[in-house]
Amino acid sequence: MMTFRRLVNYVGAEPFRPFRIKMTSGETFEIRHPEMIAIGRTTAHVFTWMNEDNEDPKEREREISILLIESIEPVKSQTTSDQSEN
Repeated sequence: MMTFRRLVNYVGAEPFRPFRIKMTSGETFEIRHPEMIAIGRTTAHVFTWMNEDNEDPKEREREISILLIESIEPVKSQTTSDQSEN
């Protein structure tokens, strides 16, 4: 079971490491920056994009129950292979 303290530890980690929240419903949220999530005692507000088109970013906020978080796992950072091609 996820707790308020465990979630705060992920968000407040120094340095911050991106992570993925998996809900009991199967829905997932990637948290790539600490400002993408606001944590309360029993709920968290996750800020996501409505679509993947960066030219038309529309913020969306979702309120999730901390008790319904199934797991949190690290998000592997993208390799620098794209940068080495330049």
